[in-house]
Amino acid sequence: MTEVERRSLVRRPAVPLLAAVVALVIGIGFFAMDGRSEPNTVATFDAASATTVAPPTTLPPTTLPPTTTTTTTTTTTTTTTTTTTTLPVQESKPVAPPRDPRGAENNPPLGRIVIPKVGLDSELEEGIRLTTLDRGPGHWPGTALPGQVGNVVVAGHRTSHGAEFRHLDQLAPGDEVIFTTAAGTHTYHVTGTQIVTPDAIWITNPTSTPTATLFACHPLGSTAKRIVVSLALTT
Repeated sequence: MTEVERRSLVRRPAVPLLAAVVALVIGIGFFAMDGRSEPNTVATFDAASATTVAPPTTLPPTTLPPTTTTTTTTTTTTTTTTTTTTLPVQESKPVAPPRDPRGAENNPPLGRIVIPKVGLDSELEEGIRLTTLDRGPGHWPGTALPGQVGNVVVAGHRTSHGAEFRHLDQLAPGDEVIFTTAAGTHTYHVTGTQIVTPDAIWITNPTSTPTATLFACHPLGSTAKRIVVSLALTT
């Protein structure tokens, strides 16, 4: 073997070795560049399975349609009808005081009058002359009848004859006076008592409500004044 051939054999192994080194350097550079070339990639490398696993999919937020709440308000209107009842005015008017107080009156009895507080239960006459009052309390002609709208006026004795109205001064507000006539039974209650002069004819005036007036001489045994008891219809 010549000297030239010997040198050639020595150099030959270096060529494959150099090639291997160059290949290794190129391979390392490729993997390093692969990691830098897609810096924003979302793929990952699974070393165990050697497969590429896709990242979880993120769905856009679900937008629900707006919810509308409707509130219904019901308004109820109440209509109140007020009926005003107008009572009739007393049509009749009391007759004038008689000029002949002792004249005869032969009117039939009107009914009965009862005053439980003083124990009175008497026939009710029609008329106010003394000859009538001698028989019992008398209804003043022309004033309202018991139960009617108006003023029922009744006179009576306190000391003579039956003295039915002797105890009028004992009546107090709320005490009952009961009239019974052909029209029925009507209960009044006392609203007040007053003392007036003999010429106080206004106590017989008509009223626009069902009322009654009882009167007699006052004080006992005298005709100087009059005791007047006012009533209002209860039933």
